[in-house]
Amino acid sequence: MATEHVQQYIPLEYDPEEYGLDETEHINIYEHYRLTVDPGQTLTRVDIFLANRLKHITRSRIKNATLAGFVKVNNQPVKASYKVKPYDEISIILPYPPAPDLQPEDIPLNIIYEDEYIIVINKQAGLVCHPGCGNFKGTLINALLYHFKYRSNSQLVEPTSIRPGLVHRIDKDTTGILVIAKTELAYTYLAKQFYERTTHRYYYALVWGNVKQDKGTIIGHISRSPSDRKKFIVIEDGSTGKPAVTHYQVLQRFGICTLVRCKLETGRTHQIRVHFKYLGHTLFGDTFYGGNRILKSKPSKSYQRFITECLNLLPRQALHAKTLSFIHPITKKWMHFDSDLPQDFMNILTKMAEFTKVELNPEIFSSQPIFEIDKT
Repeated sequence: MATEHVQQYIPLEYDPEEYGLDETEHINIYEHYRLTVDPGQTLTRVDIFLANRLKHITRSRIKNATLAGFVKVNNQPVKASYKVKPYDEISIILPYPPAPDLQPEDIPLNIIYEDEYIIVINKQAGLVCHPGCGNFKGTLINALLYHFKYRSNSQLVEPTSIRPGLVHRIDKDTTGILVIAKTELAYTYLAKQFYERTTHRYYYALVWGNVKQDKGTIIGHISRSPSDRKKFIVIEDGSTGKPAVTHYQVLQRFGICTLVRCKLETGRTHQIRVHFKYLGHTLFGDTFYGGNRILKSKPSKSYQRFITECLNLLPRQALHAKTLSFIHPITKKWMHFDSDLPQDFMNILTKMAEFTKVELNPEIFSSQPIFEIDKT
């Protein structure tokens, strides 16, 4: 019998789309490998094969990756019991982050829900989700590390063993609901839901101008701008970029601006901001995409003064991740979370209503209760 060995053991240059991940999500894939099986390999379970080859990775991590569909043989997801054969191409991605080498920071968090497996927060404006690009302080991760160390009420997990795992994220100046995994198992099951797009997410956005249709769908590939790599644009012919779909419904018309509710079918970076700019309705206050300029020809002095006051009250994009629904990774209960619009957002809507003499839609103020539905 030939000696078993691995011909190749290299980092996997993976395409995030292959795993159903988008640009905001795939940065959470912390370890990725591809292995080519030797021609002398005997039939062996894939989980055992990987555990023998990847000595620094625990069997439980491999098991969780397999359950989530992150272990593929010849580009097809397999079960842990799959028997590897000579020349099989095995790829594995491990989504749970390594223990962060960061300092806990006492940053206030608006915690909506917490148990020993997950924590759901209503993120405030100005808080970066994850360290990066020289920004290693004052982030959500720093705040969570402090919370887990000093304030967590977890009963089944020791706070020292908990580390935050961001399954998704929202922009620094976007407010709203986020779910964070506290254990590897919870992270794996949540990640599976996000890449299978079985979660439900609704955003509220205030955009410039009067959106013509009461409801609609924006379809357009999104790619980095060739002139500014920090920005994104819509590629009309779809020749480059990644497919993106945003559904919207008008909630309130002010003439000056329109309040819309958005449901994402995909989750590309800056998707809502880029899609509405492409539609000709840049998000109000979005300095990055030009939404902080008065979009009206020859405005009167009173109008100009009014808009300037509004922009000063909300010096960021008017975007709020209002609801999030998913299946709890352990209890398998359907979890739904809804949040009120932040005060600065509501202040702008109130001023808009007063200035344009319209009555605010009561639906704007309503919050659906947090609930659980047992789907087992």
